[in-house]
Amino acid sequence: MAHHQSAKKRIRQTERRTDVNINRVGRIRTFVKKVELALLAGNAAEAAAALKLAEPELMSGVSKGVVHKNTASRKVSRLSARVKALAQA
Repeated sequence: MAHHQSAKKRIRQTERRTDVNINRVGRIRTFVKKVELALLAGNAAEAAAALKLAEPELMSGVSKGVVHKNTASRKVSRLSARVKALAQA
């Protein structure tokens, strides 16, 4: 256990930041899941609209440091390819 006041404060800050970051990641997952569900349903218009909302959410996670830049780019790329394939089919 921490003995210094600064170490105790750091523990409190870390706990708060962890909660915020967990919520951010959960929010990103929710937006991505909406795209996935629209793709499974075969609804191209709904999938495209959901992707348009999910992309800035992923990039926001990158700027906040909860998701790596390449990970977010890969997810957007793969989702957009699936949405595009569904729209063409």
